[in-house]
Amino acid sequence: MLAIDVQDLRKTFKVQKNRGGLKGAFLDLLSREYTEVAAVKDISFQIPRGEICGYIGENGAGKSTTIKMLTGILVPTSGHLKVNGYVPYKEREQFVKGIGVVFGQRSQLWWDIGVIESFHLLRKVYQVPEHDFKARLDELVERLGLQDLLSRPVRKLSLGQRMRCELVAALLHNPSILFLDEPTIGLDIVVKTEIRQFLKSLNEQFGTTILLTTHDLQDIEALCSRVIMLDDGNIIYDGSLDELKNRWSRGREVHFQFGSNHSLTRLMELTQGLPVEWTPENDLAAKVWIPLEINVSDVLGRIVGSTDITDIKIVETNTDDIVRQIYQSGSANERIEQEKASERLLHV
Repeated sequence: MLAIDVQDLRKTFKVQKNRGGLKGAFLDLLSREYTEVAAVKDISFQIPRGEICGYIGENGAGKSTTIKMLTGILVPTSGHLKVNGYVPYKEREQFVKGIGVVFGQRSQLWWDIGVIESFHLLRKVYQVPEHDFKARLDELVERLGLQDLLSRPVRKLSLGQRMRCELVAALLHNPSILFLDEPTIGLDIVVKTEIRQFLKSLNEQFGTTILLTTHDLQDIEALCSRVIMLDDGNIIYDGSLDELKNRWSRGREVHFQFGSNHSLTRLMELTQGLPVEWTPENDLAAKVWIPLEINVSDVLGRIVGSTDITDIKIVETNTDDIVRQIYQSGSANERIEQEKASERLLHV
């Protein structure tokens, strides 16, 4: 059974058109004109149980609108969706028992009361039995290190402390699906790492399905095997993170540190016949760009025996650069299909 099933999902909003000038402002008072804006445009995807999927896109791409439809906050204009077998906006009461939601810029905790009081209120909202609640709370508090925070009012927590508490609040009723909208926004690297490790262990231990939207692509690299990329309400890529890197990586850079001066001419002579590009960094350092079709070992084999290397560092094209390329070009799926079609023709 699928955790999430989305077919031809669309959401449009009516936006008022403002006419210019004093006359236009007066006319707007008498009769308003509206235009329809599509935030999500007939998208389809399925997420099986137990998967951690990254849902990414630039501001205004339609990520948050999709999440709000999946969690029942918004009603779709058209299309079909099921989450845990329920239609979110129709079967609200049963549906919410199986999902947890964390919005990085909104809180589900009560601002002026202690954290533990918020947790008890949420227990009543979700109708969690007292014994199950206590066992679940003890485990989550232990794993996220919240023992010293339970009696503090939420307003006195740091952002990192609050986000850990938000995760506990979303998981108290043991949901099978967790929706995370920018869960690490504004956090320092230490807290981000702690939250990533917790989410990974949650998925491994309980098989929790996680749909993650984020602008921090390190979250995606640390957690997700699959990525759905949105642009202007359309899905422009849906596939594995490894395929995204393999298809779109521009190559690798190898940085060399030498024990003595080696001229750029000498280095180019050593790699003659290979389509690589050398760049000097200083008298004792240089880097070489190697396209994907060339093995790094072929380049290293020519350099290692002929120079006195003191250090080597291999740098892959990072995910940020790859995503930037895709947005600039339009659609990753289209390019991948073209490449697969070319490969099939070669084997005919």
